Amino acid sequence: MKFKVDKDTCIGCGACEAICDEVFEITDDGYAVAKDEKITDDEVKEKAISAMEGCPTEAIHEETKEA
Repeated sequence: MKFKVDKDTCIGCGACEAICDEVFEITDDGYAVAKDEKITDDEVKEKAISAMEGCPTEAIHEETKEA
């Protein structure tokens, strides 16, 4: 499981990083990014999903692979 943050939608509020700093961080430009790593730990997955669902601008999406 991986996540992606849409920089055009992100307002840099920091909620995602506050909920799940293992996956999300605010960069020097003031916007969130998802760290480029696959999440395997169930507790971290739950926190990342909570961060995605709690994003006020819905800028976070689960990255899916197309077959």
